[in-house]
Amino acid sequence: MTREMPAWTTVVDSPAGSLDLIADQDGALTHVLFRDEMRFSRSPELQVDPVRFAEVITQLREYFAGTRTEFDVPLAPRGTPFQREVWLALRRIPYGETWSYARQAAAIGRPSAARAVGAANGRNPIGIVVPCHRVIGADGSLTGYGGGIDRKRWLLLHEQQVLGQARVTVSVAASQISVPPANRCAVKPSSVLSPPTG
Repeated sequence: MTREMPAWTTVVDSPAGSLDLIADQDGALTHVLFRDEMRFSRSPELQVDPVRFAEVITQLREYFAGTRTEFDVPLAPRGTPFQREVWLALRRIPYGETWSYARQAAAIGRPSAARAVGAANGRNPIGIVVPCHRVIGADGSLTGYGGGIDRKRWLLLHEQQVLGQARVTVSVAASQISVPPANRCAVKPSSVLSPPTG
């Protein structure tokens, strides 16, 4: 197996759904995908080894428990130079905040490339860790997300609630959803990702 092929995988549970983790031979993360995402094909030659993902799983557990706002694991996303530039900009969006595609395009010095930025975000292979869920439409609407709009909404609300906002409002197309403090979806550490075994 060459350096260009991912080598290792495991599946972990999260409050937002089961996740496939894939890493290359050097242990750098190449994919974080919800199990039902069909955007990327999974190689049948991947070897299952949860132990290799111990640090990633720990950091995901902390994220879902609300105690981590940034990830610090080696990444090796595969894409064009433009896509990698766009994905790098995603990591600069502060936790709990959202940017428009136009703002992300401006952040990489290509203010007229909002549509191309959106297309590159749609090919982001490392969900959550590279937070493409933080990019929304210019009008505040939730736009496409590989894991589904409901998960995008969940992730945004989770981050905003962790920051202690008393009332969270995220615009969804023409409608508004509003989550008062009493209705916050509590994320209990015991219900988050299972630790690696074996």
